[in-house]
Amino acid sequence: MSLRLGDDAPNFKAQTSQGEIDFYEYLGDSWGVLFSHPADYTPVCTTELGKTASLKDEFEKRNVKVIALSTDSAESHKGWINDINETQNVEVTFPIIGDEDRKISEAYDMIHPNASLVATVRSLFIIGPDKKIKLIISYPASTGRNFQEILRVIDSLQLTAYHSVATPADWKDGEDVVVLPSIKTEDIPAKFPKGFTEVKPYLRTTPQPNK
Repeated sequence: MSLRLGDDAPNFKAQTSQGEIDFYEYLGDSWGVLFSHPADYTPVCTTELGKTASLKDEFEKRNVKVIALSTDSAESHKGWINDINETQNVEVTFPIIGDEDRKISEAYDMIHPNASLVATVRSLFIIGPDKKIKLIISYPASTGRNFQEILRVIDSLQLTAYHSVATPADWKDGEDVVVLPSIKTEDIPAKFPKGFTEVKPYLRTTPQPNK
């Protein structure tokens, strides 16, 4: 069965480039990004893992732990990491899961038979500290991920998890947000003291509350 937003992220034990892990223990109280790759030594994935490594500080300041997956072996990953470090001028410090039996890929519905019977699509899951799936994005093998978008949605997910707001189209951290419809207009000043703008009765904006 496919996973949906709000579902519990399946826990698993796995061999990785950094030894055996228990996924839930690895995440601890952090947010998590789990993302898959069709195979080791593939060009687009090499650039993606390099970009992820270069954004280490950005993920850390958001309390996000990153973990990648490929259906090749954990031992194979080690040689590939050397190539990533060399070609992308980075140091990969996060683990890459070896999923040779594809059990994790199947649990997370990462194999789409109409795309490939054996290789994972580029699935990405953002998982909250409550171990529930907050976001799913799947890319075809030929299209690399946009990591600025991944950081943007993490900012949105974290903001909206703790404040009664939503983020509008193309929102970036620091911009105005939308007050949830469940909040009455007369109650907005007490909850959002920075003020608000009523564009329509159902569309009220306010400065980002945690800035």
